[in-house]
Amino acid sequence: MRVEQREVMKKRMGTRTSKALIILFKIIGVIILAIALFLAVVFTVNWISSKSEQGKIKPYGQLVPVDGKNMNVTIQGKGEEIVVLLPGYGTAAPALDFKPLVEELSPFYKVVVIEPFGYGLSDGTEKERSTKNIVNEIHEALQHLKMDRYILMGHSIAGIYGLDYVNKYANEVRAFVGIDSSVPTQFDNKDVEFPIKTVQILKKSGLSRLLMKLGADPYATLPFDDETKEQMRMLALKNMYNPSTLNEMEHINSNFKTAEHVTFPKNLPLIFFIQANSADIKDWIPLHEEQVKDSVHGKVITLEGGHYLHHTRSKEIVENVRKFMGEIERGK
Repeated sequence: MRVEQREVMKKRMGTRTSKALIILFKIIGVIILAIALFLAVVFTVNWISSKSEQGKIKPYGQLVPVDGKNMNVTIQGKGEEIVVLLPGYGTAAPALDFKPLVEELSPFYKVVVIEPFGYGLSDGTEKERSTKNIVNEIHEALQHLKMDRYILMGHSIAGIYGLDYVNKYANEVRAFVGIDSSVPTQFDNKDVEFPIKTVQILKKSGLSRLLMKLGADPYATLPFDDETKEQMRMLALKNMYNPSTLNEMEHINSNFKTAEHVTFPKNLPLIFFIQANSADIKDWIPLHEEQVKDSVHGKVITLEGGHYLHHTRSKEIVENVRKFMGEIERGK
């Protein structure tokens, strides 16, 4: 009797276990189906939105032939002296992003904003995003515009490209102005790991659009009108993690290493505008002071603000650049 009871109990337990497993598998199946449906909706919405936005992005500037492709540039102002602006890494629409600075510069200078390949309205490229290629392309664009004497002003990673540029084309560059510009040794000679595969998945799946939508508005407090902000949003979604900028990301470590032993020419006027309180990189100000220490005309000016100092401190930047260049001219 006891044996028979045990057998009955085993069967009941087995039946309960089977039912529990079936319910569990059904729940897992529903979850997988829900995730698949969610991703399909995200992908579809992103595809439809991207197509729609293509027709809403307003052209600006002019296209210049460079290496068989088109590079977008804007030119504003009627001054005799020329200032060439180079963006930081990943700036979606450089000509729009630099708008506050361009407005302050244009009464005194002819201002040229370069949108490298993969940025703004410029074409993408399959060429490696090495410093050498990027610098050559920028120079080719300026040569096409017949500009051969100018102040080079660059934000962030343009400090790395600018180092190569001013040495290669020393007879063309009157001065270099860095806006919280990168320094070759800022990573302490260590490689930085970038989640390239992850951002590729985010881009292709449409999740990058969703994350941007759910996150805080990066343009809310910026000094741009609503129309400009909307154009910047659409261009950010268009250019975010495109093949050209991803390739540039892959080359960041090698580009920084290549620049490690490169210095600015001693006779080149050099002025840096640096965040007064940068929590991201150790010794941010001393690193820039080291760059100017041997310069005949070198200066570091600290400003309160974020990494994009030209969004909020353009007036001070332009005032100090004009004063700096004036002092050098009078000293000749």
